[in-house]
Amino acid sequence: VQLQASGGGLVQAGDSLRLSCVASGITFRRYGMGWFRQAPGKEREFVAADRWSASPTTYADSVKGRFSISRDNAKNTVYLQMNSLKPEDTAIYYCAAQTGAILSSLRNPGAYDYWGQGTLVTVSS
Repeated sequence: VQLQASGGGLVQAGDSLRLSCVASGITFRRYGMGWFRQAPGKEREFVAADRWSASPTTYADSVKGRFSISRDNAKNTVYLQMNSLKPEDTAIYYCAAQTGAILSSLRNPGAYDYWGQGTLVTVSS
């Protein structure tokens, strides 16, 4: 199983980025997919997730209205569209896959079975 995240980079506040995570070795459409992030000196935190059916989705309050998670089951890929980026969004972003996901487990990092390597997002002020 491999989750390959990409799309990070250095941007200015107010800019947008789209992260991608390509999964291999799993039946992608049966997995809930989540995005988490970890800033320097902080714990990993939940960002966004969807169930295997892509509905419903759930977001952290800090990104609600700015970030959007979506998936393409044909490409085994989950995306995180990030708009109106802020310096406090600076972090390493990780994608993760959870089998048999239910809504209540999507925010729990311990419920995920597989993790990607992370992609760095840096937002300058």
